[in-house]
Amino acid sequence: MDKIDLVSSAQALPPVSAAAADEYSRKAEVLANAVSAVLLQRADIEALVGKNNLDMMKDNHANHARFIASILQRPNAEVLVESVLWVFRAYRSHGFATNYWAAQLNTWFQVLPQQLSAASWAEIRPWYEWLQVNIPIFVLLTDKSKGGQ
Repeated sequence: MDKIDLVSSAQALPPVSAAAADEYSRKAEVLANAVSAVLLQRADIEALVGKNNLDMMKDNHANHARFIASILQRPNAEVLVESVLWVFRAYRSHGFATNYWAAQLNTWFQVLPQQLSAASWAEIRPWYEWLQVNIPIFVLLTDKSKGGQ
């Protein structure tokens, strides 16, 4: 799988209703804080994010929530893929381990159904499943070249 395949698979994601996207957007800060709180309880957090990177991790969660809110409101598969590849490259260069994203996304899967209505979560879940399933591809593409091609 390459970047073109990722874009194609992202284009196939089901659209999210305005109500679900709005709920996510309204709760973005609460969601990000909840994800950070759960991850900060992990004994292996420093191994996942690197030494002295806890504030960077929290910023990543806040940025993630704002970005996903915008993508859910105005889907753009190319922006989604390019942004995720950039995040993988940037955060890995600061010492984040590749398995951080699995830990992070597992935490979003824990927090989102607790914070969102069942209807909104049902619509948004495929987007998070897409992110989770494609972690190995994001790692591979960011390993292959600095440009993520």
